[in-house]
Amino acid sequence: MSIAIVALLAAGLALSLAAFYPGYMSVDAQWVYKATLGALGDWQSPVMSVLWHVIDPIAPGSMSMFLLMLLLYWGAFALVAFTVARTAGWLGVVTMLLAFTPPAFFFVGLIWRDILFADVWLFAAALTYAAASRPAAVRWPAQTTAMLLVALGVLLRPNAIIAAPLLATYVMWPTAFYWKRVAAILIPGIFAGYALVHAVYYTVLNAERSNPLHSVFVFDLGGISYYSGVNEFPVTFTPEQTAMMFTSQCYNPDRWDYYWHIAPCDFVMQRLERKDDTIFGTPRLVEAWRNAVLSNPLAYLKHRASVMRAFLSRDVLLIPVLDLDEPSRQIHAQNPLFMAMVAVQNVLQPLWLLSLGVWLAIAIVICALAWPLRTTPSGAFVLGVSGSGIVYVLTFFPFGVAADFRYGYWCVLASLTGAVVVLAGRHQAKY
Repeated sequence: MSIAIVALLAAGLALSLAAFYPGYMSVDAQWVYKATLGALGDWQSPVMSVLWHVIDPIAPGSMSMFLLMLLLYWGAFALVAFTVARTAGWLGVVTMLLAFTPPAFFFVGLIWRDILFADVWLFAAALTYAAASRPAAVRWPAQTTAMLLVALGVLLRPNAIIAAPLLATYVMWPTAFYWKRVAAILIPGIFAGYALVHAVYYTVLNAERSNPLHSVFVFDLGGISYYSGVNEFPVTFTPEQTAMMFTSQCYNPDRWDYYWHIAPCDFVMQRLERKDDTIFGTPRLVEAWRNAVLSNPLAYLKHRASVMRAFLSRDVLLIPVLDLDEPSRQIHAQNPLFMAMVAVQNVLQPLWLLSLGVWLAIAIVICALAWPLRTTPSGAFVLGVSGSGIVYVLTFFPFGVAADFRYGYWCVLASLTGAVVVLAGRHQAKY
């Protein structure tokens, strides 16, 4: 079975390179890469820019990050495959085959910090799992490396602060899962993650503050205004603009961009960022948000439920292909493997397979199946890894600003690997 696993690993790397070469740069990734050459900001992760700057000499441009992401993704699946193969060889092969399945493979070559984040955490979990039963001389360096990768994930996606303690608990105690351990490090872990982000972003890297959290406040104020019928923004708009605030012309739970840069309601951010009376990024916006939530809690919950429903539905952004006719996209538009993958995506889009709601449910079921195995390495892996995937997706209830599948990609990878590990654990318990 080892030969089969290695063969599938080689095939996966080759297919990924052929389908995505030289890496599909999202608009966000282009911004992150540009920041490697100039001032760092916090709208995207400045740590990703620094990391990219370090590895860029290997293969300048998108290729360096693309290669790193491939090594993390396929390396993680291979580590899990070789580990479960000790219990049952066929499970190792199944693990590698799952790495080829949609929607996991759809995002292998898409350069987004969300995908890099998921790859980093998956490798941390896989490394811990592979070393769990090894001697201390092997296990401790692996755990240390994994913990650093957990921290890196938080620096890539700060909203992962809440999910990180679950994964960190697994990394520290990979042979058994106990809730009291999670409880012991949950609050300290959240505070440590918050402190880490602020120390690295603003003290070490001196990143320019652009207040990304305020996009959540704008979205919430728009949603509360829509459901309450009252303009909750701390500014006055024209009567025509105010009327639009209460219609779907402005409010769309799919994304906050309709208040940001999409006509006809981009007047909202234009006003909030007006140079002679800036509100975005100031305490005035925070106060307006707090007052709106406290005075209209039902409208806030309706808005947040609508956002979460859109996020977990089938109609979400997958591979961004609307700009394939652009000159910079021609290398992908003329790639038959890439276009075949887009065609498969279009066929599967109406199905629940490409719904984050389904993957959230799968993760919950896998954790339930792993609960009887919680005192084993397999149970600890599933509850720590798939459990963190569940918590991570749920963080988008208060913080989500767009219904993009990439935001829940970690839950997909955690579910796929968790499924084979729980099978390995049940097989081991049976025999």
